[in-house]
Amino acid sequence: MSRDRDAAESFTLGAAQIEPVYHDAEATLDKTCRWIERAGDRGVDVLVFPETYFPGYPYWRRSTSIARWTDLMVDLADNSLHVDDDAVSTIGEAVADADLHLVLGTNEVDDRPGSGTLYNSLFFFDRSGDLVRRHRKLMPTHDERAIWGRGDPEHLAVHDTDVGRLGGLVCYENHMTLSKAALCAQGEEIHAAVWPGFWEQHGHPGDKTRATSAEARDTCDIYPAVREYAFETQSFVVSCSAYMSEGVPDGFEEGEIGFGVGNGGSMLVNPAGIVKAGPAIGEETLLTAEFDRSERRATKAYFDAMGHYARWDAVNLEVSDGRLDPIHDHHGGGDRPPLSPAAAQSLAEEYDVDVETVEAVAEAIEEG
Repeated sequence: MSRDRDAAESFTLGAAQIEPVYHDAEATLDKTCRWIERAGDRGVDVLVFPETYFPGYPYWRRSTSIARWTDLMVDLADNSLHVDDDAVSTIGEAVADADLHLVLGTNEVDDRPGSGTLYNSLFFFDRSGDLVRRHRKLMPTHDERAIWGRGDPEHLAVHDTDVGRLGGLVCYENHMTLSKAALCAQGEEIHAAVWPGFWEQHGHPGDKTRATSAEARDTCDIYPAVREYAFETQSFVVSCSAYMSEGVPDGFEEGEIGFGVGNGGSMLVNPAGIVKAGPAIGEETLLTAEFDRSERRATKAYFDAMGHYARWDAVNLEVSDGRLDPIHDHHGGGDRPPLSPAAAQSLAEEYDVDVETVEAVAEAIEEG
């Protein structure tokens, strides 16, 4: 784990509020690489794309028949990313050429053998272009549960970069108190918050409409959420929201995109909760801002959630780090430490057998 002094003192964060070529993996891949190149030319150190940017958020999920929904699910899967796809390597090459860290929102095809389930995922690439980590949304929201599976606990994590420890959450995960606390407790310094758009909320979360101007921040839950996330964790936040133009995408009919809140709304926020850029509404744009680590230190001098303001004796957190797999070895040795000579001698005396016999049995158990 790196220390504060090992990371760059200043850096540039970027939100790629870019429209995908909807349900078209090849064209979206080409556009992704072009915008990564532009970000590199502008000196961006960490670039974030919106929620399920690749190949688009399923805004159609509430507006079609079951038969049409099924066809669209198959089409979405055919154009989504798998960790072993050539497209992932192509993106990695673009990232390496641009010399930046990338957080890419994507529909992900499960890599478990036999599974065709999709996940709402973030792919994290380092400057060398390697896919170093992923995060799957732990709990899809409302009827999103008919689209995506539930993410793995092990993906609630952060990793070190040369500009700070990087983490990310998807949409309403950024409202989840314990998930936020888990990343904070791991020392998160730069946070990617991704969303399917920006909206005006009319009384409750189930009644919202597409934002038409930045004034939507008065009712949109995203605006206070990312500012509070920044302040309560003293993190730099890249909040990247999806943008979709109002035209009907190729392959769709009028009225099938029934929940089109994707009108941007990306923001860049410092650890004091101050919005340094955005919200950018109604346009495709690369939003950037420069930050300095002194902004984090100044906030922590006043309020340090992992230091002088913490009371772990009063409140603490247990975080699971497991992966959800269908097969478990309940009888194998696993990571059990080898039998010590003292323990072997004790067993030999207890059962009146040679110590060599006990050691032979223990070795056989370890070898399965």
